[in-house]
Amino acid sequence: MTDPQAVHSTFRLERHYDAPPARVFQAFADPAAKRRWLIEGEGFEILEFRPAFAVGETEFSRFRFQQMPEMTNATTYQDIVPGQRIVFCYRMTIGGAIMSASLTTIELTPSGNGTLLTHTEQGTYLDGSDDGKGREEGTRGLLEILAREVGG
Repeated sequence: MTDPQAVHSTFRLERHYDAPPARVFQAFADPAAKRRWLIEGEGFEILEFRPAFAVGETEFSRFRFQQMPEMTNATTYQDIVPGQRIVFCYRMTIGGAIMSASLTTIELTPSGNGTLLTHTEQGTYLDGSDDGKGREEGTRGLLEILAREVGG
């Protein structure tokens, strides 16, 4: 048996969208839109999705990627300012074991005719599940998928 490890990592990503902040925000708030860009990627099997986009509420998804063990994501919203900011904590498991716990802030700032989205995430990755680099890479990919959802 190995000693439990906790690796801490913070990353910040910026992405410009050719859509107004209200449109980008709506992609987080609307359950159907969120499901499309956040959890319905190629190779994913969605087993459960319970949206709950409100402060103090917990959104839950259970899924499998290709032949990997079942994963879960439980997201609790801490602060929501429509069109401007979303703050949430989320906990991920893989095969029933806690993989990570994170605090994330999404900031939406008008930029020309579009939006500058700033994603800041502080994560704790447990027992060799990640060192933060994999999560950053995955998040970067999700922000690209979000661009297709909002049209820019």
